[in-house]
Amino acid sequence: MSTTTEVIAHHWAFAVFLVVAIGLCGFMLLGAFFLGGRARARAKNTPYESGIDSVGSARLRLSAKFYLVAMFFVIFDVEALYLYAWAVSVRESGWVGFIEAAIFILVLLAGLVYLVRIGALDWTPSRSKRLSKPSIITNTNRHPQ
Repeated sequence: MSTTTEVIAHHWAFAVFLVVAIGLCGFMLLGAFFLGGRARARAKNTPYESGIDSVGSARLRLSAKFYLVAMFFVIFDVEALYLYAWAVSVRESGWVGFIEAAIFILVLLAGLVYLVRIGALDWTPSRSKRLSKPSIITNTNRHPQ
């Protein structure tokens, strides 16, 4: 058998699964589009909150700092998963694995120090930082004596 025939023989079930899954998703989306109702009234576009009329805007403006902290959490959480996988196999990896994990942790610490240095983890606005720094005030209106 040729290599193309072997690949088809080994993976035909997966290809059929993909075609059926994509077809089923498309069928459900098209069915919802054609059979679903249309909400044209103004009250239909407001969120339902247990029978209570909503007051004000549902949009809350959050500081970009919240998103930065969320991204830092995701990054460090993924790195913690790598360390967990290393901890599970520490006996099999030996000293080479220990040295690699130590280098990995040092790179993480360097990244954390960098984030602290650039102020990415500071919650105070930059305006209040400028006001808190002592500055030398010079007199620009000099009067001759």
